[in-house]
Amino acid sequence: MQNRKYTLGVDYGTDSVRTMIIDTSNGKIMGQAVALYERWGKGMYCQPETNQFRQHPLDYIDGLKKAVKEAIAPLSQEVIDGIAAISVATTGSTPIAINQEGTPLSMLPGFEENPNAMFILWKDHTAVGEAKEINALAHHENGIDYTKYSGGEYSSEWFWAKILHTLRVDKTVRQAAFSWTEHCDWIPALLTGNTDPLKLKRSRCAAGHKAMWHPDWDGLPPDAFWTKLDPLLTGLRDRLYTDTYTSDHAVGTISAEWAQILGLPKNVIIGSGSIDAHIGAIGSAIKPYHMVKVIGTSTCDMIVAPTEEIGKKAIRGICGQVDGSIIPNMIGLEAGQAAFGDLYAWYRELLLWPVNKIIGNSSLLEAETKAKLMEEMADGILNELTLAASKIEIDTSGIIAMDWMNGRRTPDSNQNLKGAIQGLTLGTTAPHIFRALVEATAFGSKKIVEQFQAEGVRIDGIIAIGGVAQKSEFVMQILADVLNFPIRIIKSEQTCALGAAMAAAVASGIYKTFLEAQNAMGSGFQKEYHPTPENVKKYKELYDQYNALGDFIETQELQKV
Repeated sequence: MQNRKYTLGVDYGTDSVRTMIIDTSNGKIMGQAVALYERWGKGMYCQPETNQFRQHPLDYIDGLKKAVKEAIAPLSQEVIDGIAAISVATTGSTPIAINQEGTPLSMLPGFEENPNAMFILWKDHTAVGEAKEINALAHHENGIDYTKYSGGEYSSEWFWAKILHTLRVDKTVRQAAFSWTEHCDWIPALLTGNTDPLKLKRSRCAAGHKAMWHPDWDGLPPDAFWTKLDPLLTGLRDRLYTDTYTSDHAVGTISAEWAQILGLPKNVIIGSGSIDAHIGAIGSAIKPYHMVKVIGTSTCDMIVAPTEEIGKKAIRGICGQVDGSIIPNMIGLEAGQAAFGDLYAWYRELLLWPVNKIIGNSSLLEAETKAKLMEEMADGILNELTLAASKIEIDTSGIIAMDWMNGRRTPDSNQNLKGAIQGLTLGTTAPHIFRALVEATAFGSKKIVEQFQAEGVRIDGIIAIGGVAQKSEFVMQILADVLNFPIRIIKSEQTCALGAAMAAAVASGIYKTFLEAQNAMGSGFQKEYHPTPENVKKYKELYDQYNALGDFIETQELQKV
């Protein structure tokens, strides 16, 4: 064990932060832990009815401390002393306003409880109007269309739209904000102590996919563009960044303060931050033209391709193409669905609402019994729905659903679109609707695959990671049938944390390339789903109905404009 090197991968998800300590020589997990966000778990600072989702930086800090300490607790001092590097992956676009010292405003007096001073989570859609304005200006200017490499459509989920919305609605934040940073850039800065907004090293992933950064226009779109959009943005570009860094770069060494807080060596190297899905693709052994699908609350669908083969061809309808965003020296292509597992969670909560109300107010049961019963129902309802839905024949219910409950991310971003369910009768049951929702998420995935293919990007295989991919055979088989592709499932349950550990190994020089790190530290595959020929044919017919319903809904939405 002597002289062995270990890396620590940190994965900030929507609900929790996960840590993994990996032996870089063989991929063995030495320690791991998960820490839930306390404030987020209580629903603080969020208003789902207005699509407002905010997270306090203290949730991220508290979660990091807890998860790292729990992960290293069972380790020998020899192993702890061998931890060479940390890399971090986070959700995105999840920006926050910071002062001149790089401190998030919500960590300053007077802003502690202000949601606008907190991280604006990836799924926050309060900036739909601002995104629309950005697209209108970009598409009708006589000069450069700055959405060209962002799929041709800027999203309300992304950096600039969220910033502009916040500046417009909150004068106190507007006056106090010096700059803004993504979650994936702030954590490495915090760990190194190098939080100066003008020196803070920014992630290529977040910059390219979420902020329209591109070498063609020397970085971020120019100040003149933003001033024309709204004078509130004048001068902000100069307080942001020009250079960006791929995930194989180091941003510095852990500060003495944070080394002591976490119980780590003082020479630990901190790698450049990345978006979680991109690092997950690395952890899942992505290779050219193999789509990696991160399937959880939402999806992120990624492909890497040689730079010389994609060149500067603009791929329409996706979430961007960025040189080096996933694998250095390759073009990273990203798409995704705004809701996948979230759709099933919504349906579960819909069904549980009357049950929780009735049981919660019941005088027949003791409080402890009521709590246990409601917990049992919440834990088991999707399993029961899955069991019943799996017994329903394809195309016997007559129900078609749309997966746009959280808008449409790709193809062609439109957060104004809404979900729908067609074909309900008095004979419709809860499992019928659940199966239709599962099929809808699969059809949404098929739209993305077809978009890439239509734009000349071939797909040679599909790899899936994430909670849904790991846990639901029912969902994954339907997905394989609808896509008409075999789907391989990664063995690791924490692929993003594993990918972050690989990135740390490259950033610290243990390995020269991601391919070397993947070969040494990868988990391999646990299962492969193959399409069933007779189901493939049936789903082609249902897919046509899905498209027809979607066209109708989109037409109605366009008529409102």
